[in-house]
Amino acid sequence: MMTAEQMIAAQKANMETLFGLTEKAFAGVEKMVELNMAAAKAAIGDTQSQAHAAMNVKDVQELMALQAGYLQPLSEKAVAFSRHVYEIASTTSKEFGEAVEGKAAEAQKSVFGLVDSVSKNAPAGSESAVAMMKSAMTASQTAIESVQKAVKQATEAAEANMQALATSTVATATAKPASRKR
Repeated sequence: MMTAEQMIAAQKANMETLFGLTEKAFAGVEKMVELNMAAAKAAIGDTQSQAHAAMNVKDVQELMALQAGYLQPLSEKAVAFSRHVYEIASTTSKEFGEAVEGKAAEAQKSVFGLVDSVSKNAPAGSESAVAMMKSAMTASQTAIESVQKAVKQATEAAEANMQALATSTVATATAKPASRKR
């Protein structure tokens, strides 16, 4: 059984974990707000310079060249923005995952300690029930480890796909269009 001091210590540890996760969540939100503000400022500046340049255009061909010159950097900025959003989300998610894994390991250790304590004080004849409980605990531990491994693999695959998509998008955006013959 847990003593009052142990329960209080566990509650304090849980509160500290909650506050730590809250701080991480706010840090992620703050980074997203900063990124969005920087993107908005850059977009306003780009729009303003594009509008000024459009006012000085003398013919349609110059306007078409101006628009083509505007689209390539725009797609590169969109890819860079997406990359930053993904990095912020990935980092925040990773921090949350590490905190949850740490707490799960602590809880698991505590439960295994409780099971060991119960098994030492179990009445005679309950060995099979204790063995079954230990077996269930081991099976749940294996299942948790499998899920964590699958989540890590999925995250790594998503990161690789994001990098490939970003590289492909930038390559497509920077490719020069084939000249047309008339």
